[in-house]
Amino acid sequence: MTDPTQDPRFLQDPYPALAALRARCPVQALPTESGGRPGYLVTGYAEARAALGDPRLSKDTAAFFAGKESRRRLHPAVAHTMLACDPPRHTRLRKLVTKAFTAGAVLRLRPFIAQVTGELLDRWPAGERFDFVSALAVPLPVIVICELLGVPVKDRPDVQRWSGELFAAGRPDVIDAASHDLADYMTGLVAAKRRDPGDSLLDGLIAARDGGERLSEEELVSLAVLLLVAGHETTTHFLGNATLALLRRPGQLERLRGNPDDIPAVLDELLRFDSPVSTATFRFTTEAITLGGVGIPPGTPVLVALGAANRDPGRFPSPDLLDLDRDAAGHLAFGHGIHRCVGAPLAKAEAEIALRAVLTRFPGIRLAEPAERLEWRRTRLVRGLSALPVMV
Repeated sequence: MTDPTQDPRFLQDPYPALAALRARCPVQALPTESGGRPGYLVTGYAEARAALGDPRLSKDTAAFFAGKESRRRLHPAVAHTMLACDPPRHTRLRKLVTKAFTAGAVLRLRPFIAQVTGELLDRWPAGERFDFVSALAVPLPVIVICELLGVPVKDRPDVQRWSGELFAAGRPDVIDAASHDLADYMTGLVAAKRRDPGDSLLDGLIAARDGGERLSEEELVSLAVLLLVAGHETTTHFLGNATLALLRRPGQLERLRGNPDDIPAVLDELLRFDSPVSTATFRFTTEAITLGGVGIPPGTPVLVALGAANRDPGRFPSPDLLDLDRDAAGHLAFGHGIHRCVGAPLAKAEAEIALRAVLTRFPGIRLAEPAERLEWRRTRLVRGLSALPVMV
């Protein structure tokens, strides 16, 4: 089938095409170019939520691809993360990581997030065109998650580059190389912290035990890679998408500027409106299931389109309208069930602090390029801007 990420019109606004698919059938087969077994695409909200919570849909990619020939050379620490396994292993790993993202832990991070935000905004050039993505949306979450993990400042540009290259759609060689660069770096960082322990999240994972069992070296590296990548990619695109949505709607922007205390309450609607994760990570059926009235055989990949589900009019009336008064609780931007994004509280805290600071300090912020000419990342997994030219 045609790759939609190569169509500029789809990248600009995928929602009409996704709505047409959903109207035809919220669960449908997607034929493969080779004529092999198709995957299934889920675009309806109820069906997506059911799929995300169904234990018969496995995320164990190692089991699915076992024995299948592949030209890919992803590093195992990237290919087999916590996102690519099932209980009980997933339960054990998630329990250890969740401690770093409790409400109390995020609350303690807020002063640091505010400090970094202020320092980044201090560099914004008044009266000149610049890129919001590279000036705030990328560096803020990168600095925060690197600080959490204990990544030295001098290494952060390389870590940021490798992380971005993991999402280079259509360039498997770049993705594979980046996976090795990032995993090799994290292997070295784990070794360095064993020699000279500190108080970072990574130090805590090295010392952590689950009952009487420590994390293996491979698990440590894999968790470090996952936390780094997931800890900033989603937030980067959340910030960019939310800011663009507001800049295109001056009335909504002005409302928040005048009432910045409303920002925490509207984050869910901004997430629902243009989800930073467009498609959930890989799943496949372990037995025959029926989803949305459609029978799916065992061993079949199922793609859950979170962005499409969040625009389902059966769950969110007038879904193409950004309504800051809408109760958007229950949106699927962070997933659902046991694999729901563990860093969601941190992402929302960063977005709240950043948006409040931008609207307060720069009341005249505006687009420096027509929205129709903006470039979007060419990837199926996330939805985010390559750049967002603005002026203040």
